[in-house]
Amino acid sequence: MATEFSSLLGSEVRSRRTSLRLSQQDLADLAGVSERFVRFVETGKTTVQLEPLLAVLTTLGLELSVQPTASPATTPAHPAGETVQ
Repeated sequence: MATEFSSLLGSEVRSRRTSLRLSQQDLADLAGVSERFVRFVETGKTTVQLEPLLAVLTTLGLELSVQPTASPATTPAHPAGETVQ
């Protein structure tokens, strides 16, 4: 699942970058990251760091969002009877 997400994210980043007519180096300079990092994101590397990734997304006018899945996890996050504050 992480590989699918990373590949989709990389495709979206590359598509947006090219639509803005930016090179990987241009994007890297604007986002304050290395060109190598941009290349890693675009090729779907699964272990990129969050802060630089968010800088790249922000530079491109993109955002990362987290939503509940259609089917919740089978293991509860908190054991029965435990109160979450």
